[in-house]
Amino acid sequence: MFPERLRALRAGQKITLQELADALSKNLAPGEKPNSPSQIGNWERGIRTPSYVEVRKLAEYFNVSLDYLTGRSDHDETDLAKLFFDTNKALTFNQRTLTGEDRYEIFQLIDGYFKGQANRRETATFYAQQEELNLNFKDES
Repeated sequence: MFPERLRALRAGQKITLQELADALSKNLAPGEKPNSPSQIGNWERGIRTPSYVEVRKLAEYFNVSLDYLTGRSDHDETDLAKLFFDTNKALTFNQRTLTGEDRYEIFQLIDGYFKGQANRRETATFYAQQEELNLNFKDES
C-alpha cells in the first residue's frame, strides 16, 4: 500500500523524483544522508522500505498522516475546527499567515455557514411545497 500511496501523492503534485529528493534532503539531522531519486524510486516500486524517519519526512512533506501514507486508513481527514485552534501549526492562505484573530473569524464564518444551511433547506422546502400562482390574467369581458 505504501508504494502506491507515495507514487500517487508525488504524481498528484506533479513533482519529479529529483524534486522530492531535494525537498526531503533539506534540513538534514547530523549524520543523516541526503535522499536520492533512485532511493525514492525504489520505495515507489516496493524494492526497498524506507525507515520510520523517512516515512515521517514524506508524511510531513505531503501533509498527510502516517496512517494514510502507510495504508492504515483509507482517507486522510482533517477536522478544520481543530486545525483552526491548533496554535502549534501555522496556517496560511495565499501566502498570508493567519493570525489568531483571522483563525477565529474564519471559524465563525464557516460555523455560521453550516448553521444557516439548515435554515436555507427548510425555507427551500417550504417554497417548493407552495402552489404555483397563475399570473396570466385574461380579460374575459
